[in-house]
This record gives sequence, C-alpha cells and structure tokens, in this order.
Amino acid sequence: MNRPPAEVVARAESFVRAEAGFAQVTTLDAHGYPVSRSMTAFLADDFSVHLVQRRVHRRLEQLAADPRLLVTWVGSPAPGATNERPHVFDLGRLPARAVMVRGTAEVMDDDWTWQVYARHRTEHLARGQDRAPSRDRDQVAADLVGIRVHPYRIRLEGFAEGAQSYDWRVGRPLDRNPIQGAP
Repeated sequence: MNRPPAEVVARAESFVRAEAGFAQVTTLDAHGYPVSRSMTAFLADDFSVHLVQRRVHRRLEQLAADPRLLVTWVGSPAPGATNERPHVFDLGRLPARAVMVRGTAEVMDDDWTWQVYARHRTEHLARGQDRAPSRDRDQVAADLVGIRVHPYRIRLEGFAEGAQSYDWRVGRPLDRNPIQGAP
C-alpha cells in the first residue's frame, strides 16, 4: 500500500470534482450482498465523502445495519494513457480512471446536512445547474439526511504513468463485521 505523490492525488481530486459526475455508491444488503446505485457524492480534501440524500432510500436501512460502503467515481481514460503491457488480456482499450473510497458511514445532524446542502446548491446554481428543487432549511431537515463517509482505504487508477495504481489506508476498519458479528 503506497500513498501516491501529491500530483497524482491532485489529478484524481480534479477528476472527481470536474469530470466524473455521479458516483456509484455500494452498500451491503441484509444478506451481505453488495447493492450499488449512482448518486451525487462530494469528495472532501481528506478523502472523506459527503452525501446528502432523500430520507426515503433503502440504503439508509442498509447503512444502519452495516455502515461499511464503497464510493466509486469512474470515467474516461486520462489523456496520454497507455496500456502497453496488459497484465492478463489485451482488450484493445485503455483503462478507465477510477477513484474508490472504502469507508464507514456516519449519519450527520441537521446543521451539518444544511451546511453541505447549501454550499453545494450555491455552487451548482452558479454553474447554471438549477433543475433540482430548491429547499429551505426546514425542508432540508424534513426531507434530506447527510452522511459523512470516513475513509478507510483509497484506490486511484489511471492517474499515473502506464498501469500504475495506488491503494493505501487512511483510517481504521470496523472492529467487527456488523452483519455476521465476526471480525
């Protein structure tokens, strides 16, 4: 597990914030199987992830049972990417760029949720992205929930030379598996 150089981290962060768009958020269902869906996710400077979502989603029940999740942003290959020596198969394509954050979800309070919502809503409106409903503070508290993902491991692919990838720990894993009650 090796932490990447600062310029690789900067390229990955820029990709997430300016190019990638939706993230794929993967939680575990009641039987321990992965469930993924696309949603908006905001990457913070410390690789924590901020989510603001409607309170009606099943993923909230899944996270209450097991707070471990994976947030992934995937996009087109980096300019100048190569795949000179594929490890197993030659697909005739370049590998995608990907930023993956494994972590633990924490449901946040109404103040945190409002601050994240208001900041990102303002940024989106400034870019002309105005089709989402506008909510006041009371509506955000009633309709939305904020989740902070505390990162455990980060993986970056496609931001360095050739097939170089980086995978490193930034936090602690859970002490046990909440579904099975085992480490």
